[in-house]
Amino acid sequence: MGKKSWHLDRRTFLKGLGVSCMLPYMEAMSTPLAKVGSMSEAPKRLCFVYFPNGVGLPPVTNYHHEHWNWFPLGEGKDYRFTKTLSPLERHRKEISILGGLSHPKSRRLLGHLAGDTWLTGGDLRGSEYKNNISVDQLAAQHLAKHTRFPSLALSTDGGVGYKSRVSTLSFDPNGRPMPSEHRHREIFERYFAPGGGETTQARRKSLQQEQKIVDLVLADSKQLQRRLGKHDQLKLDEYMTSLNQVEEQIKRNEKWLNVPMKEFNADHINLNPNATVDPESYIRSSFDLMVLGMQTDITRVMTYMMAREDGMGFGENFPKLALGFKNGHHAISHDQSKNHWVEWGSYDQWLAKQFSYFLDKMKNTEDEYGPLIHNTLVLYGSACSSTHDAVNYPLVLAGGKNMGVNHGTYTKFDEHSPMSNLFVSMLHTIGIPVESFSDSTGKLETDILG
Repeated sequence: MGKKSWHLDRRTFLKGLGVSCMLPYMEAMSTPLAKVGSMSEAPKRLCFVYFPNGVGLPPVTNYHHEHWNWFPLGEGKDYRFTKTLSPLERHRKEISILGGLSHPKSRRLLGHLAGDTWLTGGDLRGSEYKNNISVDQLAAQHLAKHTRFPSLALSTDGGVGYKSRVSTLSFDPNGRPMPSEHRHREIFERYFAPGGGETTQARRKSLQQEQKIVDLVLADSKQLQRRLGKHDQLKLDEYMTSLNQVEEQIKRNEKWLNVPMKEFNADHINLNPNATVDPESYIRSSFDLMVLGMQTDITRVMTYMMAREDGMGFGENFPKLALGFKNGHHAISHDQSKNHWVEWGSYDQWLAKQFSYFLDKMKNTEDEYGPLIHNTLVLYGSACSSTHDAVNYPLVLAGGKNMGVNHGTYTKFDEHSPMSNLFVSMLHTIGIPVESFSDSTGKLETDILG
């Protein structure tokens, strides 16, 4: 059969996809690039770290296991860490533990579905998927003018997963998941060694060639779109949106060509960790790359999904690999055996230990403005509590000392408080005074964020 005039050459699509694979999937930004070196204030950064499947919360009548409860004992400044969060004890002055918050539209969802809404507050209750932009991407729209890349989205599994079981925390303005990255060497080469040592002229030539490929595919795609059915048009629209974002990043790369990267030493980073063999090394290498991103100021917005919901992906086997348990993470959360709470709490403790490592690295790594943690606001947590209920999210807020954040307390908020109120307060703290986000009703009523 002869080739129709409206058929796109598959080779053209593959070339276009090749460009998409070479460059990060970034949301198009309308704000012009700020003049490098013109900033007199310290950068303000925002970071989110997620773990799935909720946490161990033994019943209050189960005194034997109360020290394996994720949440602390007591409240306010006099709270006491349980065994679960004991790895965070040395960071007490840099963290605040939050309880009671959740997203109103997710409260009756199966907890695993709520993972899609952790940073969005979107509505997944009906048959139609109604997610919206994630808070990190809203922040990226405001902060991208200062950096080479708008944001950095990492996960242990990479990609986007699928609806209700995503493998990314970031969603674009249309509520579409944005692919996360998980191959450490590729991440390093893409963000910290652009051009592989090539001259500026060679890199400019390469970018121009990539731009030509994108232009070609866009032009052919627009011709094809008029001849497709509704469903195919939606699919093509998603693809073209991706290409437009690639095109925007190409333009950003051109603007930054003559701006040298900050000097750094990455000898300590393992760029070839194996999540199926040594999960601790894998997770810590991810954190090392994030810290390097802060230190070099390539972006001021980051997300990291440590594992996927519902026993999917590499993270399910982390308890087996790291602690020698018989069951995986999701299986542990459903177990009813005698050692159920001890086992679940021990794994929660292991996760807290990895987050503690991240805080240590930010405290001990400095840029020209001091320790990174003082100018970084970090939220660590999950989108459900025990037994996968999408309420009472376990959350730890860290960092931000130079932004006026007051840490050192455990606060139980009203169970009906929208988590989006926390996002509004966090955005204000980093200098983005939005009036609202998602289903927020205002700023969070707390002295922590001022």
